Amino acid sequence: MTPAAVEFDDVIDDRYGGKAAGLARLRRLGLPVPTGFVVADASSSGDLDTVTARFGEMASAGVAPVAVRSSAVGEDGDDQSFAGQYDTVLGVDTAEAFADALRTCAASVHSRRASAYSGQTDATMHVVVQRMVDARAAGVVFTADPTSGRRDLMVIDAVAGLGEALVDGTASPDHIVLDPDGAVLVQEAVAAPVLSESEIAQIRSGALLAVQDWGRPMDLEWAIDESGELWWLQARPITTLPGDLNEMDSPVAGADHVYTRCNIGEMMPGAFCPLTASVSGFAIDYAMQMVQVVARGQERYEKPWLQVGYFYGHMFLNLTEGTALSSGIIGNSLEQFSTSICGRVIDELKPKPPQPFRRKVGNTIRLTTHALSVGPAIRRLPGEIAGFEVPSSSDPREVLRQLEAGVHQYCDITLTHVRSSSRAAVAANVLESVLVRQAVKEGRTEDDGKADAARLMAGASEVESALMLAELDSVVRTIAGDPMAAERFLSAATDEAVTSLCGASGDAGSRLRAFLDRHGHRGYRELCMRDPSWADDPAGLGAMMQVMVRSAVDGTDREPVRVTVDEHPSATIRLLARLAQRGARGREETKSRMALMAHALKRGYRHLGRVLAETGRLPDADLVFFFDRAELQRIIDSTDIADLVQRARGRREALSFQDSLEFDDVSVGRPSPRVVAPARGASGDRIVGRPAGRGSVEGVVRVAKSIVEARAVQRGEILVAPVTDVGWTPYFTVIAALVTDIGSSVSHGAVVAREYGLPCVVNTLVGTQALETGDRVLVDGDRGVVVRLGR
Repeated sequence: MTPAAVEFDDVIDDRYGGKAAGLARLRRLGLPVPTGFVVADASSSGDLDTVTARFGEMASAGVAPVAVRSSAVGEDGDDQSFAGQYDTVLGVDTAEAFADALRTCAASVHSRRASAYSGQTDATMHVVVQRMVDARAAGVVFTADPTSGRRDLMVIDAVAGLGEALVDGTASPDHIVLDPDGAVLVQEAVAAPVLSESEIAQIRSGALLAVQDWGRPMDLEWAIDESGELWWLQARPITTLPGDLNEMDSPVAGADHVYTRCNIGEMMPGAFCPLTASVSGFAIDYAMQMVQVVARGQERYEKPWLQVGYFYGHMFLNLTEGTALSSGIIGNSLEQFSTSICGRVIDELKPKPPQPFRRKVGNTIRLTTHALSVGPAIRRLPGEIAGFEVPSSSDPREVLRQLEAGVHQYCDITLTHVRSSSRAAVAANVLESVLVRQAVKEGRTEDDGKADAARLMAGASEVESALMLAELDSVVRTIAGDPMAAERFLSAATDEAVTSLCGASGDAGSRLRAFLDRHGHRGYRELCMRDPSWADDPAGLGAMMQVMVRSAVDGTDREPVRVTVDEHPSATIRLLARLAQRGARGREETKSRMALMAHALKRGYRHLGRVLAETGRLPDADLVFFFDRAELQRIIDSTDIADLVQRARGRREALSFQDSLEFDDVSVGRPSPRVVAPARGASGDRIVGRPAGRGSVEGVVRVAKSIVEARAVQRGEILVAPVTDVGWTPYFTVIAALVTDIGSSVSHGAVVAREYGLPCVVNTLVGTQALETGDRVLVDGDRGVVVRLGR
């Protein structure tokens, strides 16, 4: 075949590569694209007369010099960006230089870096030829943040002059982050800002037009010429985004409703999979709504996600709905309510209309009776939970039917726990109120009265969490008391340490088995359907126990302190203290029962995942946790589930992105994560740059200030360099993470690091000076931080 000239207006699909297709599409949208054409089959061996003549027409018309850029098949596509893997030649202004540029671009399809990146050596090379923009400023705009995965943010990186300095990482760009309304959240400038407010708005407007047409987040290159005109140079989908972080968000109960992570964030820390939201989130919301029904804060259970919200994978309490209690009962003002949840008065929180006094009295009696009469329900819990059998059938419909029945039972258990917690709060609040009044009467402060109440409540015995810790401590001390047993336990892998000890016949083994029989359903994030409990997580339990054993062997652990409380002279206060202590025990007991039911459900859902994977409905068992309950019914019953399965895979990728998000303690309307620009540079052993590739990893540093020095890099090392261009790409298959002095989120190193899944921190300014080969560091690509741990 002979290379042929194709006009942009004749490019209607991606047969001439993603770059050509993107530019043609931008032209059809009416966005300004520099004049040019496509050289089809540039890597073929035919003569170049036709395409050279087309270049001559441009040159004669004064449309020169030009840029000659690759547009290989697969480049700038939906799956891979190929950023910088093929060659670009700038400033071409003669026919001879044009022919040489075509040959250079065509030959780069066979380069080592391109084949290492794609695994292919036979891609068809087409070339885009365009008038070069005499750029005053240039850069890139991401319509979603490729580092955080957030699709509600737009990111603009800009440099003065040509954009090549941005892409090859030789210049530190201005970094701008916009919210959905176009407001600037972050604006980091190296010197005087490169872009004006109107130019930022113009770039945003064009980018949104592209998103609307493509229907997905985009990565676009642009340049502003000396006359101030904006030109669009490239458009491609962002290839490194996870699933939409907000896909499974619950509805917002009201635009002015106040949500908080306080309180519920302690019970459910971090981000949770959709199934956990659909099970534990649903149960908590149900229980809280039913309490409102008892107190006549609402007429009936209305719909899910009224008292609780699920946004960006995180659970939130709806404080606005909760104010129905403070408006409808005696002795619980809006200020007291918000302080009890958030530790401060929430000014944004507006009370619901107050109810008549007589109705308040009735509501208070109803709610108090509901809380104090929970005893029989608590005593029924063991038998009810024992009655639920973890599904074992190979029929997924039967398994799901059993699990749905278990979820409804879980809702009732959660309501019992909420009632138990309320009972504990009633006694504790009355005790504290009496002692505060007494302290003030005696000339002391309210804080003195609260301290008195805390001391009296500290005497509670047989509290579940304290017993659990005491039993585990007993296991640890038994191991530590036998030097040989301690050595075996500490030298084994974490999972093997626990598994071997469980099978041992000695005292430590029997104590561990007894501990797991009683407390194996507990663990970190114990209401999460995906996170295993201690009984099913020997590695997690073993890691914790090895720390405890090591501490006991070294003699640095602390003996449990037995709290003794002098009896108060007042019989009334002694009675209130006993009631408060009993309430604390009951609350801990029902929390444990709630965790036990969650433990049974998570085992059931794990079994369902295995059944669905074995029957070919799911690619792997773990994916079951990334559907909600209604979707699981579709997975079992529907014939065409490919799209749903693919969306679940995206949700699984999104979870780690969601988990790195942080929120203010209070949000009005839909909660939105914080966006904060970190301070650049080094402080002690902490180096702050810009996050450019997700994940965290510990490893040994290899400082390489040149490509020659990089030849010494060893597998698993962390490469620290001034900057990396495309010549460094093959090393990305060896290293564990990348840190650079300068660069941006669109530098070649950052783009390729993301596609290889490597943690990456760029623009540290001082990385190669502050770190030395052999340093051990933690690279946190999510936050753009490098921490030196030692040598």
